[in-house]
Amino acid sequence: MDLKQFVADVENFPKEGILFRDITPLMSNGEAYKYATQLFVDFARECNADVIVGPEARGFIFGCPAAFELGIGFAPVRKPGKLPRETVELEYDLEYGSNTLCMHKDSILPGQRVVIIDDLLATGGTVEATVNLIEGLGGVVAGLGFLIELDDLNGREKLAGYNVMTVMNY
Repeated sequence: MDLKQFVADVENFPKEGILFRDITPLMSNGEAYKYATQLFVDFARECNADVIVGPEARGFIFGCPAAFELGIGFAPVRKPGKLPRETVELEYDLEYGSNTLCMHKDSILPGQRVVIIDDLLATGGTVEATVNLIEGLGGVVAGLGFLIELDDLNGREKLAGYNVMTVMNY
């Protein structure tokens, strides 16, 4: 199935000069959404995942149904103040400024094989920080799955040595 036909290009969003790849048409088409999710399920199965991790909020879109299908857990990565129990946090630099990601301290057990699923690989900063959180908790990052990779932003360079799967490249 050609999933690119279900991705809408939105010019100048969220700001002037940005071409936004909108996945909501894919999500609203049951057949396309199921197909894309199954690709993540197959990838996580090949990686022998014990748990799926998804960064807020689009990582939840494909990560949760993949975890459900596999009968394994899902652990969210969120912004500060969004998780109710003890968390680990990691601040990381962005092109302009910084950001912080958090996970529950007990969401990953030492030695667990983790697959991170997200909608987009751009510069790689968010997923690199997520990898560092997981490894800091003793988890083993077995794979990184993305619906879309923006090749010109070179995010894959930050992920050298990891098993990376992307569904669509732009």
